Amino acid sequence: MTRDLRHFIGGRPVEGTSGRFGDIYNPATGAVTARVPLASADEVRNAVGVAAEALPAWAGTPPPKRVQFLFAFRELLHEHLDALAELLSSEHGKTVPDARGSLSRGIEVIEFACGIPQLLKGGYNEGVATGVDVYSVRQPVGVCAGITPFNFPAMVPMWMFPVAIACGNTFVLKPSEKDPSVTLRIAELASQAGLPDGVLNVVNGDKEAVDALLAHPDVAAISFVGSTAVGEYIYREGCANGKRVQALCGAKNHMVVMPDADMDQAVDAAMGAAYGSAGERCMAISVAVAVGEKTADEFVERLSPRVQALKVGPYTDQDSEMGPIVTRQSLDRITGYIEKGVAEGAELVVDGRGLSLQGYENGFFLGGCLFDRVQPGMSIYTDEIFGPVLCVVRVDDYESALKLVDDHEYGNGVAVFTRDGDAARNFASRVNIGMVGINVPIPVPVAYHSFGGWKRSLFGDHHMHGPEGVRFYTRLKTVTGRWPSGIRTGAEFHFRRSSEP
Repeated sequence: MTRDLRHFIGGRPVEGTSGRFGDIYNPATGAVTARVPLASADEVRNAVGVAAEALPAWAGTPPPKRVQFLFAFRELLHEHLDALAELLSSEHGKTVPDARGSLSRGIEVIEFACGIPQLLKGGYNEGVATGVDVYSVRQPVGVCAGITPFNFPAMVPMWMFPVAIACGNTFVLKPSEKDPSVTLRIAELASQAGLPDGVLNVVNGDKEAVDALLAHPDVAAISFVGSTAVGEYIYREGCANGKRVQALCGAKNHMVVMPDADMDQAVDAAMGAAYGSAGERCMAISVAVAVGEKTADEFVERLSPRVQALKVGPYTDQDSEMGPIVTRQSLDRITGYIEKGVAEGAELVVDGRGLSLQGYENGFFLGGCLFDRVQPGMSIYTDEIFGPVLCVVRVDDYESALKLVDDHEYGNGVAVFTRDGDAARNFASRVNIGMVGINVPIPVPVAYHSFGGWKRSLFGDHHMHGPEGVRFYTRLKTVTGRWPSGIRTGAEFHFRRSSEP
């Protein structure tokens, strides 16, 4: 029996009125478990209106009082962590430990946002000229919107709205229609923690909802995480409508394995980074760059039996290392890329296609796949597959590896595995990628640093969460004031130098 989800607007669940619905699946069984309402433009406008109405009071709430809500919210999330992880896994398919870990990374951003009084401090200069003082403050931008992906339905929203509301903004969140239940539950917990009605709203939907957010004049800023094609569209349309936009997009993350690397460490790292969460991560390692034939041979020889032995199963099986793909459409797209890779001449060392589990024959399962001798012109190298497919590219030397990474259109994350500190330092300094790992395969920054890539992995000037998040969700205002204390200078027809009396 399926259930119908609702929106969350003004502090309460709200029935959808568009008459349009999307199906939500249990990826392990292939069964439809719920229907999600797809909002009309009018429903989106209503949510934005509610957020706009709540804005003045929330923006006027002292930051220490906003922080009290964040502390209470954090405690509720910890209290419900296991239930939230189960809910997330039931719609996404990832293992429960993986879901729990992603929730914890989201909670870390809330903890960072609890320091907002310190983060909003401005600067002050007394006496820049006779009787003149200058100070700067950071103020909220207004109603903000977030458009988030299916692969992290809890963590990515929590990269956005806690910082936004800590800064005094109100928020309208449009989660992925593939797995929105955990997002809606988190919004309910925020309200339970004492967040005033209308400060955080969740509107389910598809492109119609996105376009309504892009067009609405009261939406001041939009945060997005998803594919490059959609992110570029959101950036272009949002900017054309006068909005501040940060769009974090696609990736093709490389892991460079140097000849001196600890091979056991490198293979362990590749297993977790390439096949964890079924490769459905924007920071997943999808290309291993082996420097030298000997390095490549050893890496593939050690890795291939590990990939073959990967334990794939439903999230309810505690022994599962990797769950199913999120939808049948995604599974078909990934297997299509595998077929292209074979046709283009890559060596399919481990073929995870055709996996069928007893009792879960209709599930969206795919085993780990490993390609060797992949060439840069192949589609499995150029495109973001977003699945459990790792490509090994062989290069002759370090400079060739560095050039290979830099030549790719995406610049989200990269890792280098080496024992040589000089090589690691040189690589981190020279590579044109936004996030770099040294013997760390998935270099996602901690919450008090900022997350974001370069090149076509990011549209906009600000990365997400951390100090960059505070800058994105606030505007700088500078005030210059004079209190003459009886000093009169008369009319001035030129810019005064600060050295003038």
